[in-house]
Amino acid sequence: MAKLISTLFISADGVAEIDPEWHFPYFDENMGRAVSEDYETADVLLIARPTYDSFAGAWPEREAAGGEDAPFAKQLGDIRKIVVSRQPREFTWRNSELLRGDLVEAVTALKQDDGVRGILIPGSLSVVQQLLAAGLIDELRLLVHPVAARKGRRLFDEGDRPYHLKVAAAEVFPTGTIRVIYTPGEAPGQAGYEDTKGKVTPEG
Repeated sequence: MAKLISTLFISADGVAEIDPEWHFPYFDENMGRAVSEDYETADVLLIARPTYDSFAGAWPEREAAGGEDAPFAKQLGDIRKIVVSRQPREFTWRNSELLRGDLVEAVTALKQDDGVRGILIPGSLSVVQQLLAAGLIDELRLLVHPVAARKGRRLFDEGDRPYHLKVAAAEVFPTGTIRVIYTPGEAPGQAGYEDTKGKVTPEG
């Protein structure tokens, strides 16, 4: 079964709707390496329409310009891109297609497709939230910036139950950005206040 990975830039207060003002000052070679590693996991990109429009408005031109980011732009152009949109649309960027039918059903089938090695969701917050709720995301890869954005959409929306996560890997960059990879997990156990008494003692 193909692994489904979400990769997001996120602020310390949970905002995953990035603002260039707080994002780009922390982008260095370490973050670039992490992003490259994320893209190497997949042969399919699953993208919400706004994210797709942003990508399609920039990367084809960068590929054509032949600058230092042209190889990555070509990689994005070559990979299969499935766009989540409620409206029919025509695509000019190669290897782009519209997701057909219900999101959860389509992604479940895609994960079970023997011809798919891995699926990556870059950004696309609304898609991530729906697939988290459906229990379909295998890894949540976050690049946590050491800044409180204070405005913007947050990754975790309100719901009836918490998401318990397990830390699969973590790395601190020189900028203070933390790369953390979460997988679905479970609570350590049932506990309340009575179970915590005596575990914190004053020093001295």
